[in-house]
Amino acid sequence: MTNKSMIIGLSLAPTWVSGSSWRQSDSQIEAFYDIDYYIDLAKRAEALKLDFVFRPDSLFVDYAELENSPGFSGLDPTLLLTAVATHTQRIGLITTASTTFNQPFHVARQLQSLNWISKGRIAWNIVTALDGQQNFGLEVMPPAEEKYTQAAEFTEIVKSLWQSFPNHSLCFNRDTGQYANSTQIQPINHNGNYFKVAGPLSIPAFKDETLPIVQAGASDTGKEFAATVAHAIFAATPNKQVAISLRNELRQRANKHGRDESDIRVLSGVSLFLAESEAQAKQLYSETQSSKSLSKRIGFIKQATGIDVSTLASDAVISAAMLQPVSVAPRSRTHAQLLRNKIEQQPITVDELLKSPEVAASSHWQIIGTVSQAADEIADWFNDGAIDGVILLPGGATSSLNLALDKLVPELINRGVFHNSYDSDTFLSHLRAK
Repeated sequence: MTNKSMIIGLSLAPTWVSGSSWRQSDSQIEAFYDIDYYIDLAKRAEALKLDFVFRPDSLFVDYAELENSPGFSGLDPTLLLTAVATHTQRIGLITTASTTFNQPFHVARQLQSLNWISKGRIAWNIVTALDGQQNFGLEVMPPAEEKYTQAAEFTEIVKSLWQSFPNHSLCFNRDTGQYANSTQIQPINHNGNYFKVAGPLSIPAFKDETLPIVQAGASDTGKEFAATVAHAIFAATPNKQVAISLRNELRQRANKHGRDESDIRVLSGVSLFLAESEAQAKQLYSETQSSKSLSKRIGFIKQATGIDVSTLASDAVISAAMLQPVSVAPRSRTHAQLLRNKIEQQPITVDELLKSPEVAASSHWQIIGTVSQAADEIADWFNDGAIDGVILLPGGATSSLNLALDKLVPELINRGVFHNSYDSDTFLSHLRAK
């Protein structure tokens, strides 16, 4: 049991209208690209004292899916959160920027600008990206190891640029006419394998403290990268043991890099299908799954494991002995490995596998039930040291989102695992206060 408060954030990717859920009369799908919709969500989250709102990103659109769903389309995350920043005061804002498809100077300037606009409430979610190379002059996506090598250099440059024009260099001395102490503002003169950047940055730091970095990679390479730079990890943890193992491993890796284990916080995405009764929640989940392409789930299983379940009966048992080497690298090594781990740990039927979080929910932890059941499970994971916090991913319907905000968060406050006030004004302070 812990006396600390967990960290809770809300994803502004509208997971509650995914699949065919957008067709429900109360989905507000017409507001999908309307900034007022997201401002309202952020204000609701801030009223509950959530630590952050988060916007993921995709730099491509699945135009074949646009016939029946948003297909990864959406507003630019940093522009969206810039608008949100002007309508909120305390809640953290986590935006996403790819290190594969951007330039470091541009990202450093954009994020520091948002840091000024929000008065220190932002964090950078670093992604190397899974798709989109066709939009940036690349025939194929670089190998994962190369992407992380580039990401490490990119991140080093961005951090150096943030430090190149420190806040304390500003003088504003009207009497002498000195605007800034230019001796404290220095070029970085980076000349690396991927980037050449002179600097300094063209905007001063909002404060002389680092901007928080968030990362989500769970491959060995991704975890090693996260252990060196991240303040928080967005984790895909389909069960509590996976979460415990990942948290312990990341803390150990951070220690090896000379960091305190408390410097890195593990935040699990939790896919919530909430209703007034467990039966209603299961029905909601079933309806959501029925709209998801069976062929895509079968294709992912084959790509990740080499097993073609389309040739097997629904009650056929899949075991570790059936796992095959894969000749084509999966779109996400993290999710593929989590699926293989699941099969290695315990035999599972084809029907169970197709419904599992590793296949049906991007390996996110799933809770299907009532608010009380969700609060029980979240508090249990937190008190057992499996997580430092959660990212709420309500699914199935707008009603599930409303239950998450209007009832689940207050219930976690009542149980003493979440706070009911802000003790700080910056997102980095939110993280450190927990």
